Amino acid sequence: MMGSDGDGDAPLLDDKAKRMRDLLSSFYAPNPSMLSHSPTASSKHSTPDDINSSSFDPNHYMNILVNNSNLEGLLKRHVDMAAEIKNLDTDLQMLVYENYNKFISATDTIKRMKSNILGMEGNMEYLLEKIMSVQSRSDSVNTSLFEKREHIEKLHRTCNLLRKVQFIYDLPDRLGKCIKSEAYADAVRFYTGAMPIFKAYGDSSFHDCKRASDEAIAIIVKNLQEKLFSDSEPIQVRAEAALLLKQLDFPVDNLKTKLLERLEHSLRDIQLKPEEIKNASPSAREVAILEFVEAIRAFRVIFPDSETQLVKIAKGLITRSAAARSFLNFCARNFHFLFNTNHFICFLGTFLRVIWNESLLMDEVLQDSALSNHFLEVIHQTSSQFNLMEGAKVAVKLYVESAFSQLLLDISDCLLKILKRDETEEYSLETALDASTKLALQGGRNLLLDVCKILDDDSGIIDKLREPIIDWVQEGLQDFFRQLEDQFQSFSGKNNSSATQIHGLTEAAAFAGLVLVLAQLSAFIEQTAIPKINEELAVSFSAGPYEYGPAFVPGEISRKFRSAGDKFLQQYINIRTQRISLLQKKRFATPKWVKHKEPREVHMFVDLFLQELKVIVNEVKQVLPQDMRKHRRSNASSASSKSNSFREEKLLHRSNTQRARSQLLETHLAKLFKQKVEIFTKVEHTQESVVMTIVKLSLKSLQEFVRLQTFNRSGFQQIQLDMQFLRTPLREIVEDEAAMDFLLDEVIVAATERCLDPIPLEPPILDKLIQAKLAKSLEENTSSS
Repeated sequence: MMGSDGDGDAPLLDDKAKRMRDLLSSFYAPNPSMLSHSPTASSKHSTPDDINSSSFDPNHYMNILVNNSNLEGLLKRHVDMAAEIKNLDTDLQMLVYENYNKFISATDTIKRMKSNILGMEGNMEYLLEKIMSVQSRSDSVNTSLFEKREHIEKLHRTCNLLRKVQFIYDLPDRLGKCIKSEAYADAVRFYTGAMPIFKAYGDSSFHDCKRASDEAIAIIVKNLQEKLFSDSEPIQVRAEAALLLKQLDFPVDNLKTKLLERLEHSLRDIQLKPEEIKNASPSAREVAILEFVEAIRAFRVIFPDSETQLVKIAKGLITRSAAARSFLNFCARNFHFLFNTNHFICFLGTFLRVIWNESLLMDEVLQDSALSNHFLEVIHQTSSQFNLMEGAKVAVKLYVESAFSQLLLDISDCLLKILKRDETEEYSLETALDASTKLALQGGRNLLLDVCKILDDDSGIIDKLREPIIDWVQEGLQDFFRQLEDQFQSFSGKNNSSATQIHGLTEAAAFAGLVLVLAQLSAFIEQTAIPKINEELAVSFSAGPYEYGPAFVPGEISRKFRSAGDKFLQQYINIRTQRISLLQKKRFATPKWVKHKEPREVHMFVDLFLQELKVIVNEVKQVLPQDMRKHRRSNASSASSKSNSFREEKLLHRSNTQRARSQLLETHLAKLFKQKVEIFTKVEHTQESVVMTIVKLSLKSLQEFVRLQTFNRSGFQQIQLDMQFLRTPLREIVEDEAAMDFLLDEVIVAATERCLDPIPLEPPILDKLIQAKLAKSLEENTSSS
């Protein structure tokens, strides 16, 4: 019994806690009836002997308690129950005391709510009434404005549609403005926005607009392609062009292979220069590598599947840079430095460090490519292949070849500046000739001097390479002058069908100047440069059996440049005479000489002809030397002028018909006794010879144009006036006045033979017109100066 009572203490405590919870729940529950009917209570306290259950039966509980307990148990249960009742009362009292203030506040709040709610019902009814009134009026307004609102919305939709239609009609003009301003992004946005309308109505309503827009877009696509393939454009601009082409549904992926090839080609000429290693400023190679990294980023955006090709290009760059051949090239560019000092190891470390940094830089962009590991593999292969003796041999040969190549490039750049100059630039033909002659002579001598310094080195390697080095220099000189002569031929257009295939008409003047410089430069090389360089070879390099290549043959080179110089000089004369011939052709094609009006002044053709001769004289004075020999002037000039004046005085006293016939007869007789002038003579490299040859050919061409025309009296007199005016300015230009007077007389004779009424101008009238022209020219020169 005692054990059973002890075991029942824990359930009694649990029952007490449960009764406390139920008491609190019943006190705070809003509806006590719900508590008894809750499923939890019914499930837990469903027996009638449970004192905490709503179905508790006191009689049944007492019967069970009497039957199961003795007197002491009953007394103990009585004491426990009395204590529980007292504890519950105490707990309940404590709950009431603790929540008293809350109860008071809640009571006051309820009282205020009751007092405030009393008038709320009326206010709510009033508010409801107002709301109903507003709603009714709103319904009436909506009903009255419904049709107008529908009409406005319809008009708004129509307005939006008209804006779209207007946009479609204005699209070609918008695209044209975008093309002019190069706002290709806006153009692509406009066109892609209009594409749905074009797809729906492009073949019907907007056919013309679609056609014009497509033409404009074709121009934009062409311009974007040019930007995409342009090496001068930044990589960001090229990437933007590719993205715009993608938006236009252009098959950009088809261009990927070509773009990658161009990218790879642009990296082939990247070299590491010694002065760039010493300077702290970014080198050209470093700039090129940074541009390549940016290109990789752009390609990965434009072509997401191009990473494999980019990795291949990057590895190829590292392989070319770090391989043994690249190092030998590097040594060749620094040969005089490396073999005269002990800086070989230092330069080798610098060379490898630069390429290692480039590998790390590319590794940051192509993270999964392991370019740094590839660099280490290439370095391992290079170190196993490198042999000092063989490397020095290759390096010296590369040094000699690169030196001659650089000299050839410098001379070519100096000559090509003539084509790039304009009237505002100070780079004259004289400057170009001086610079190119210095390069041809002094550049070759400096190269020989550098090689001599290398041969003077006491290194055992250089002693073993002395004979091959001499042979390489001899062979290099021979090849250099051959390539230089070929380069001259290329510049003059001789290697093509005609010079006009290379040079446009707008560059005709600059091209003529270039040909003239080539002629004099060829003569200088043949007469001065080759003999002096040959002397340097004889002094500094001993002759020997040329096992490694042909010796330098100055006679062969001199013949080549002599022949080339004569051809260039003749080509310059042809270019200038052809230009003058075009002026003559225009002169005789414009008027109808049979209906020519009486001459009132010297024709404008004479001014143009003299301007061309002035340009020729200016070019020739800059390039060609003067003829130092004493010029002989023919006495035929004075005799001819006396004969002309005597003839003119006699003609004043005859009638028109007799005068014309007698002048024609006297002219033919005078031709029999005049000295014959040779037109096609050998041209010398002097100012006087070239200018005289051009004047002869021009006047002879003028004579042939005159023979193709038929003149009336006024036309013949115009030719007479023009030729007579030309005598004075031409005497200031040419040396052989007799030949010049003879050719001018030939032109007048040809006009006389082709004239229907060959009556010349009276000498006073002729002199008056010539003096008026001279005064006008003097006034123009004064005002311009």
